[in-house]
Amino acid sequence: MKNHRFVAMTLIAAAVLAGCSSMPANNSVLDQARNDYSNAQANPQVTSLAASELKQASDSLDKANHAWSKDGNSPLVDHLAYVAKQQVAIAQATASQKAAELAVANASAERDRVRLDARTREADSAQRSAEYSQRQSEASQRSAEASQRQSEASQRSAQASQLQSEASQRSAEASQRQAVTERQAANDAQLNAQASRQQTQDAESRARQLEAQLKEMEAKKTDRGMVITLGDVLFDTNQAKLKSGGMHNVQKLADFFKQYPQRKVLIEGFTDSTGSNSRNQELSDQRASSVRTALLDMGISPERVKSRGYGESYPVAGNDTAAGRQLNRRVEIIVSDDSGNITPR
Repeated sequence: MKNHRFVAMTLIAAAVLAGCSSMPANNSVLDQARNDYSNAQANPQVTSLAASELKQASDSLDKANHAWSKDGNSPLVDHLAYVAKQQVAIAQATASQKAAELAVANASAERDRVRLDARTREADSAQRSAEYSQRQSEASQRSAEASQRQSEASQRSAQASQLQSEASQRSAEASQRQAVTERQAANDAQLNAQASRQQTQDAESRARQLEAQLKEMEAKKTDRGMVITLGDVLFDTNQAKLKSGGMHNVQKLADFFKQYPQRKVLIEGFTDSTGSNSRNQELSDQRASSVRTALLDMGISPERVKSRGYGESYPVAGNDTAAGRQLNRRVEIIVSDDSGNITPR
């Protein structure tokens, strides 16, 4: 142990001397590890009860000092110093635990010695009592009266023993009832856990089924939730009425919402930048409302469906090409989560 300490201190001195000319003055993590190791090594309890753990800390500290003298401040030095510091803490904790265990063992031995002394005193007392009884029995009437009193005392002791036995039996029965209760509680907990697992599996299955159905409708996952986009081709030019293809998509959406009555929907209409702002706002409102009306006609309750137009706001492509303008002319259908929540824009 002294050799390890000498090596560690030698490396520390070398690191300090080398640092004066070619590297930073110190490394706080390494300095703390050195200080912790020094304190632990100065503790006789640690050196005697956790020698192996302290040896591991010394080896790690040697590696950290070597890395410090070689590379100066680097992530490797910090890592090795941190490992050494943690191993010192482990050595100190191990020593504390072993000291506590020794204290418990010593206390147990002392308790056994006290009990033995007590039994010895009891045996001596019993022997003296027997000798006294014998002397009393050799006496006259006083010995007979003493024997009678002793007999009565023995009877009372037997009664007390019987009462104690009955109390022990009641205690055993109570313990048995408690054990039965605990087993029942454990069984109930197991059943509850199985039910929870089944509920989780059912929820995951429903989620997979829901996601598959939405993917069939070409829904995309966004920060606001799953979004289904109806393109401009599903409406007549500059009109809000859905074509037959658009109605087919809305019918699939209505069927989906009938399967998931806890879900709500927000319908948002958009246009390109062609035309006036007022006309674009009006057309986007009308197209979103048209999709909402179609869902209501297919049996979806009004409180589950909201619509709003944004005109030429929120474009998804540039309006300087025909293809970009066509992408901007759209209706987006946002599906809520299980609680009916939709993240606002």
